[in-house]
Amino acid sequence: MNKILTTVTMALLLVVATSCSSVKVAADFDKNADFNQFKTFAFFKNGIDKAEISDLDKRRILRAIESELMAKGYVKSENPDMLVSIFTKSRDKINVYNNAMGYGPYGYGWGWSPYYWNSGYNSVSTSTEGTLYVDLIDANKKELVWQGMGTGYLSERMDKKEERINEFVAKIMEKYPPGVEL
Repeated sequence: MNKILTTVTMALLLVVATSCSSVKVAADFDKNADFNQFKTFAFFKNGIDKAEISDLDKRRILRAIESELMAKGYVKSENPDMLVSIFTKSRDKINVYNNAMGYGPYGYGWGWSPYYWNSGYNSVSTSTEGTLYVDLIDANKKELVWQGMGTGYLSERMDKKEERINEFVAKIMEKYPPGVEL
């Protein structure tokens, strides 16, 4: 019985830990595009300049994308087959938790207490949800052929920022090229 309880507890902790850090991804692509023709890439500066994030985060994202593409066998080039652009969105989420126990934060009891009839207490927290779009453009036709999107919570800790960006990009790029799902 103890082994079962321990196993269930560990599984629940794993689910909670992974759900907090997960990135929801989706991808869309041009079904008429021949993705086998793309061998080289470059970054599309005009598109990247429009992304409303810090230059430091842009460089982190671009390094992560470059690393993922090179791991898939693509080569960075001055005369590319494919252009890479990014777009970002973020929104702050405010979470209000209401503990409406009716007895206040100090528990049950008889007698006169200013907390006895308390209707509970509220806890407020904020978090930032970010969405990263990675656009792959046919350099010859100047047409979007693939778009990957990842949505998840951003790290508030500066020492975890690069790790979180790498996680976002890796999850998004798992969807490229289309039809080669891992």
